[in-house]
Amino acid sequence: MSRCPDHMVLLHRMHEARRQIQRQLDLIDRQITRRMTALIPQLKPKCAGYRRGRAPEPSAFLERYRSHLAAITAERQPEIDALSRKLVRQDTAIAACCLRNGLPSDQLDPRGSCNRPGLAVRSRSHGERHHG
Repeated sequence: MSRCPDHMVLLHRMHEARRQIQRQLDLIDRQITRRMTALIPQLKPKCAGYRRGRAPEPSAFLERYRSHLAAITAERQPEIDALSRKLVRQDTAIAACCLRNGLPSDQLDPRGSCNRPGLAVRSRSHGERHHG
């Protein structure tokens, strides 16, 4: 098939729309990271030394950190899920457009139609981070 300029313009717009959604997800990730960074001093134990001969529990800080991270992430989870679904739909539409018009999707956008390596998308069930 011929590489009509209209198809290239459409594909460019689709990639740009996808980048916008990706930027929104990255922004949410940075906002969560910023909030957690601000909370770290509050999560540390109040007294630095030993109390009555006992050493401070090393895993207590990590448990408090994880519970606060889960709470903050849960606040934004509906937004993260909606944007993630939209990103998948856009990837599918870009791939379909490229296939339909005989265009190589990986050569048109330097990042390709998949997620950039640094994106952290949290799963709904566990609050884990997946890089992909």
